[in-house]
Amino acid sequence: MTYLMKLLKDVICILLFGFFMLLFLFAEEMKDISFFNRIPSTFFNINTIFLSIILEAIPFILLGVFVSAIIQAFVSENAIRRVLPRNAYLAVIPAALLGIIFPICECAIIPVVRRLIKKGMPSHVGVVFMLSAPILNPVVYASTFFAFKSTPYIANARMVVGFISSIIIGLIIYRRFKGENILKLANNGEHDHHHKHQHKKGNKFLETLYHASDELFDTGKYLFIGAFLASLFQAFFDRNVLLSIGTSTGFAPVVMMGFAYVLSVCSSADAFVASSFGSTFTEGSILAFLVFGPMIDIKNTLMLFGYFKKRFVLFLLMVTPVVVYLSVYIFQLFFI
Repeated sequence: MTYLMKLLKDVICILLFGFFMLLFLFAEEMKDISFFNRIPSTFFNINTIFLSIILEAIPFILLGVFVSAIIQAFVSENAIRRVLPRNAYLAVIPAALLGIIFPICECAIIPVVRRLIKKGMPSHVGVVFMLSAPILNPVVYASTFFAFKSTPYIANARMVVGFISSIIIGLIIYRRFKGENILKLANNGEHDHHHKHQHKKGNKFLETLYHASDELFDTGKYLFIGAFLASLFQAFFDRNVLLSIGTSTGFAPVVMMGFAYVLSVCSSADAFVASSFGSTFTEGSILAFLVFGPMIDIKNTLMLFGYFKKRFVLFLLMVTPVVVYLSVYIFQLFFI
């Protein structure tokens, strides 16, 4: 019965996505029909923004679920234990640097980290990897460098502040949740057991495909809901309010962090959005946007609640903005 309910939810998500896709494809044609003329133009804006977020995120979601499935099928718990330093504090450094090797954005990192933690990676190490990888990967660095050609040090500052912030957050998580399980095992425990039993003697390729399909539907529904909420905020939020307070050294970073959370732009492209505010907002607030957005936004907040315990997610949502703000504020005092 539980599996049928899950299947029904997945089908509903697919139908909703198909509905919005059709609206997007035929939006211009529908405007000429008298009935659709009565629909406010804001509705079409929501539809366009929603689909732009989805289409931008889908390739990275696919990458993430296949990496997660490959980890499940091919990586053993012992292998993870061997490559990580035994010292809990030293282990956060290679975890933060993993993003340089694995170019995974925030749209795809959560299922990968969940799988690694299930395989034996310490929770705080997984959190460091989850927060740093969307910032430190080479694709993001390149896009940030090109977006800020006139001020290339912004790209380097993003890497440095992102690296330091993720390590600090990871250590705080270690102190707070040391030895605790932060995953919601009930969500996918039945399906993991089903696949282990069914494919125990099967080939690894089929096992990878089965895990990837389950992961895609599990992750996809949170992406759709998050993208829809982000599109609502973007369509109705008055950006002029933000622009009027963009020059405050102390308050502007807070505003831009909130803006990053609402926009939910993929870290591979958010630098171009941030650069458009360069003439209005301080460089410190732009840096806050670039660091905080890949760590926490609307769509990955919902994914976190879907895969991790509520107490852990709420704590992470409180700690991350504080650490990022303080890191950016100190950095701009000495270097900007």
